[in-house]
Amino acid sequence: MNFSPREATTEPDGHGEPAGFDVPSESDESLVRHTTDSGVAWITLNRPQALNAIAADQREQLISSFSAASADPTVRAVVITGAGKGFCAGADLRGTQAPTPAERVPGDVARMIREGAQRLVSAVLDCEKPVIAAVNGTAAGLGAHLALACDLVLAAESARFIEVFVRRGLVPDGGGAYLLPRLVGPQRAKELMFFGDALSAAEAERFGLVNRVVADADLAEEAAAWAARLAQGPTRALALTKQLVNASLAADRAASFAAEATAQEINMMTADAAEGVAAFRERRSPRFRGR
Repeated sequence: MNFSPREATTEPDGHGEPAGFDVPSESDESLVRHTTDSGVAWITLNRPQALNAIAADQREQLISSFSAASADPTVRAVVITGAGKGFCAGADLRGTQAPTPAERVPGDVARMIREGAQRLVSAVLDCEKPVIAAVNGTAAGLGAHLALACDLVLAAESARFIEVFVRRGLVPDGGGAYLLPRLVGPQRAKELMFFGDALSAAEAERFGLVNRVVADADLAEEAAAWAARLAQGPTRALALTKQLVNASLAADRAASFAAEATAQEINMMTADAAEGVAAFRERRSPRFRGR
């Protein structure tokens, strides 16, 4: 229940795509490009002609890609971005006809949201590898929530974030009412969701929605550098740290402390933990292997 790319505002005039992100041809049938290089999985939304609005089959490919990254020991970090000039314009509603209230079966909408947008955002939150969003243009509706569910967010200067739902008379989906208050607080979240104004990359950084804003031409290089650092880190420790931080937002102190102790117990059984301690004692840089 996000807005259609036909209803979306397009990228501001004069903003090209960041260097390093290839624009696929219209004949490229893959809706999601998924490649792995040096331990980094690159997931690219591949519908540039629609500002990468997410169709149902594309959503399923994304969920599968994040699941595969979690299970693959050779993957140690993930980057998600969009081909062309936009990151993601939300869910693609083209060709769909919303049922009238008389035709609607109670429970259908809730089921669609649970099995659609919420599953996608959960796939990012639950991914066992650190996920970087490289936001190279408009991120609106579900596209904004897809980015904000990532562990780290890099934004090109031309990027913008739009809580577009109110413009269509809709309630935010894709976990927006869960994610935004935890990132910016309830008042800021309500401001964004009540008005639906476009937020520039600089404003998003000031609000705390993104980690860093970079020049458009530098986005791919910066994302690759961050991902490379993560891929060289202690993968299991990072996964457990991500789990602890995410769970802490909905847990009390006792539960958080108990989870921390359990995570420490699990992590101390890994080879990377042993290597980290040995490297400290030997006064050398650790050589983590992700195990």
